[in-house]
Amino acid sequence: MTPPEEPTEPRLDLRLDLERRSRLGMVEAIWGEHKSAGQIAAALEGLHRAGQVGLVTRVVPSKAEAVLTGLAERGHDPTTWRYHLDGHCICSAPLPQADPEQEAVAIVAGGSSDLGVASEASLALACHGIASDLVLDVGVAGLHRLLGQLDRLRRAPLLIACAGMEGALPTVLAGLLPQPVIGVPVSVGYGVSAGGQAALQGMLASCAPGLTVVNIDNGYGAAMAALRILGASAMGPERG
Repeated sequence: MTPPEEPTEPRLDLRLDLERRSRLGMVEAIWGEHKSAGQIAAALEGLHRAGQVGLVTRVVPSKAEAVLTGLAERGHDPTTWRYHLDGHCICSAPLPQADPEQEAVAIVAGGSSDLGVASEASLALACHGIASDLVLDVGVAGLHRLLGQLDRLRRAPLLIACAGMEGALPTVLAGLLPQPVIGVPVSVGYGVSAGGQAALQGMLASCAPGLTVVNIDNGYGAAMAALRILGASAMGPERG
């Protein structure tokens, strides 16, 4: 009796957006959650051959191990890429050096439960040579903790604020500080928090004028919004 054939992964015709950096100032990013280890490895190889930074988001540790092991088995230097457990991302190593003349973006999080989303934002910025200052455990349940960090936060060109539960942190920040604030609702909280829906709707309904809000758990999207704002600020009146 002929044994059944082992399932094979379908051939992947990659069409990496290698012009994204020159077109938008952003590196190509790979969504890892719904891709196989082989598909992720092939994409990273393509970016590496093109001399571009690799960034893969939403990768659990077991899949990351399979990706990095597979790349090593194909003859790649195992130090070419690194898995960052806090942000569940695979990135090129080393990442670009941050500009010492530019102040770090402040990434503010209500609690350590928001660390994964905050770390994704930090890594996405680091892939573009932008430093970040991670400020944790300053949620509004203990408002004095946030107030004690205001002098530190005033130095940042903009703020990314990650919060679950009712998602009040970005509103408070946008009411206290003049910089752009990007709110990131996080899927943390009991019952009616509904996987971040309460935080999302609270941020969208904020009475703080000018607050920008991205989708639930979208640390990467917040980082790219920050990149656009910083780029526009750097261009100044020359845009016209």
